Amino acid sequence: MEKKFLIAGVFLVLIIVSGLWLSRTARPLNVLALTVHKLIAVGGVALLVITLYRQHQAMPLTSIQIAVSVTTLVLFLALIVTGGLLSTAKTWPALVLKIHQVVPTIIILSTAVNLYLLLGRKA
Repeated sequence: MEKKFLIAGVFLVLIIVSGLWLSRTARPLNVLALTVHKLIAVGGVALLVITLYRQHQAMPLTSIQIAVSVTTLVLFLALIVTGGLLSTAKTWPALVLKIHQVVPTIIILSTAVNLYLLLGRKA
């Protein structure tokens, strides 16, 4: 299980790096950069969901572990929504960009807490 969490962490880093790469491209957005960023994000979120589900099957998660996991997934959903909005040609309020810039830091913290809670328990 630790290996899958490590891979999920690598996905998180790749999402951030590809997002930074994407943010430095001019409008219209570079299709290759946008596609790579979206595929890495979808793959990372899918891996996280599958890993959490399998972990829960092996040994049911506690209430706090479920709460932190759901919080992390909701934050990822917020990133997906704001990223989808920002990838369009339409101009969005500055708040949408700010959410998309700030939430990754919160996700890193949430993911760290999640890993601490999940890896600290005995299977």
